[in-house]
Amino acid sequence: MKHFLDLKNTSIGYSEPLISDINTSLQLGEVCLLMGNNGIGKTTLIKSILGQNKLLKGEISINGKSNQKLNSNEIASQIAIVFSKAEIPDNYTVTDLISLGKYIHYPYYFKLNETDKQEISDIITKLNLSEYQNKKLTELSDGNLQKVFIGRALAQNSPFIILDEPTTHLDEENKLMILSLLRNLAKSENKLILFSSHDWRLAKEFSDKIWWIKDKKLIRGISEEVILSNPELITPKILDFNQTFHPPEIDAPKLEKEMMFSFLQKNFSQNLRKFKLTFKNDFWELNLDNFYDNCHSFQQIKQSLQTLINKGNSN
Repeated sequence: MKHFLDLKNTSIGYSEPLISDINTSLQLGEVCLLMGNNGIGKTTLIKSILGQNKLLKGEISINGKSNQKLNSNEIASQIAIVFSKAEIPDNYTVTDLISLGKYIHYPYYFKLNETDKQEISDIITKLNLSEYQNKKLTELSDGNLQKVFIGRALAQNSPFIILDEPTTHLDEENKLMILSLLRNLAKSENKLILFSSHDWRLAKEFSDKIWWIKDKKLIRGISEEVILSNPELITPKILDFNQTFHPPEIDAPKLEKEMMFSFLQKNFSQNLRKFKLTFKNDFWELNLDNFYDNCHSFQQIKQSLQTLINKGNSN
């Protein structure tokens, strides 16, 4: 199948490369999740694809043409962009903002024809925004506002949509709604979707591919294969920030161990090395010498430990 986006021997950055020797491609109908820490090059990569940043090396082609040879109108006809921090125009309604997507094809003074208006109406229906179509943007929830900006991108009729942190500031329900919407758009409209997200544990469920920026390289592939090949992505990480805290022995699976360490670290500054906590599926067994206590909640563990510590201090 023909690749719509191709990066060949590409290095991006400024005076020094942020990401080097990228060789990857994406095709229409795919959803790709872009991951990486802040300042590591995600936005620079997006700008490089859009032709806004000069490449340090290599080539990026869009639909078979080098993006460095495309003008801004040609880029806009191929790529629609949705930013997480887009400004909200004063007094604009839902219909007004979605209609703006059409003006990449016309001068600003041009009036939309009936075909354009019907397409905009169809987009509003598709996004379940019909009841809000005449509402001002300032009156919308964060989730519906994000759908309106996606609607403007759809109105461009571009085959490729890039979204920079589209689920930022959204609650869990709206995150799921937006991610489901993006996947459905890719599959039903045969669009290529590239989106960045910090909430990658949730976002990975909706992506076909992952691009992960790490150590100035782009790790890429089928989402599940990337994760299986890089277990640090899903392995819980115990963060030791309390220098006066000395943990007990914790016998538990990785996730439960991480959560118990986190809870105890926040609640105790004492030395707990003489204690042992064992996870037993539906309870925790607290052990001190020959004393055993079965605890069915973190709060109960806290109370039992505190009682034993106080008892020991009074002896």
